[in-house]
Amino acid sequence: MFLVLLEIVLLVVTGVILGYLCWLSILALLMRNQEIPGINPVRRFAVVIPAHNEETGIEQTLRSLSAVDYPRELYTLIVIADNCTDRTAEKARACGATVYERFDQTHRGKGYVLRWAFDLLLPQHPEYHAYVVVDADSVVSGNFLRVMDHYIGKGSEAVQSSDMVAPNPGAWSSEVTRLGFTLYNHVRPLGRKRMHCPAGIRGNGMCFSSGVLRRVPWSTYSLNEDLEYGLLLLLHGILVDFAPEAVVRATMPVKTRQAESQRARWEGGRFPIIRRYGPVLLAQAVKKNSFRCFDAFVDLITPPFVNIFGFAGMLAMANLGLLWAGVASAGMYVILWFVVLLFGFLHVVLGLIAAGADPGLYRALFYIPRYALWKVYLYRKVLYRGWSKEWIRTSRDQVLTHPGNE
Repeated sequence: MFLVLLEIVLLVVTGVILGYLCWLSILALLMRNQEIPGINPVRRFAVVIPAHNEETGIEQTLRSLSAVDYPRELYTLIVIADNCTDRTAEKARACGATVYERFDQTHRGKGYVLRWAFDLLLPQHPEYHAYVVVDADSVVSGNFLRVMDHYIGKGSEAVQSSDMVAPNPGAWSSEVTRLGFTLYNHVRPLGRKRMHCPAGIRGNGMCFSSGVLRRVPWSTYSLNEDLEYGLLLLLHGILVDFAPEAVVRATMPVKTRQAESQRARWEGGRFPIIRRYGPVLLAQAVKKNSFRCFDAFVDLITPPFVNIFGFAGMLAMANLGLLWAGVASAGMYVILWFVVLLFGFLHVVLGLIAAGADPGLYRALFYIPRYALWKVYLYRKVLYRGWSKEWIRTSRDQVLTHPGNE
């Protein structure tokens, strides 16, 4: 009886999560990008680029930002060279960026860098209407600042662009990550936009009005500082708007050894945030009858898609084995688990259609079994060594070679 109740609970929880993801993909299919009017912009932006030993990619990032379709006198490129031991600062200055060098071996990580930058810039530069944050290994679409100007102009105080990964055909690790980013950073926020729910902060290609940074100073320093700050904004009643019309693309590590630290940081850094904010979000959802808080709670506790889909698949196969062994009651569970798997399948397929995915993303689906085995290997290492509690820069083999203009 205990095992039956346990399976029912697992079936309901897994079904609700994958069913909800499927619903978000359906809503994303119904969304259309806004028309960005071609009016003369007047708002000034500070584009902040945190950089730690990024000499191989910083020039391309700055060239991309310098080429956007926005009056050059209305935005400033600001590189925060954080604890750099290479030529990042020198190369950034040569590209015309304003460079601030920061040296602090105690307070390391992007959260501390952003707080340091905002504390420095906000009092000295009241002329900036908003601040954009772009990673130093990225390129942006040509319309990026015009889109941000449009959203800030219509009243948005925090905006998240479509945070994507640059294509790298043949590199299975990078391509599977690109697939995951497409679903997590584009499709799901697009569905949430249809429900008027916050998109959340993804860390790259985000924009904040100067006013919101003064009211809710950046104060998150965890391994997932972007996710945490987005939740802080929500708890302060500030909606993070999603701007799918603007795109930022970052490089991802090609070698699996380089990807291990990044993946462990992303997933391990989520647990402390779940413990800290999960109960608060759920309490606010009940107390204030807030669907937005409930949606954020569901998003926060949702495991990585490969994990939950693989878990559902294993239980479906286990019940199928019991059915073949003569346990007739397992037949109903086989059907229910395959319905749950169908929800996950539809989330991926409908999501890729909604995102207008290129053929390479569909081919990346064939890498998923290999990726799942790699994650099992990664978790085995993590169980032996423990989750990393310190930010470590992820090494990369390449820089982007396309302009990223849309």
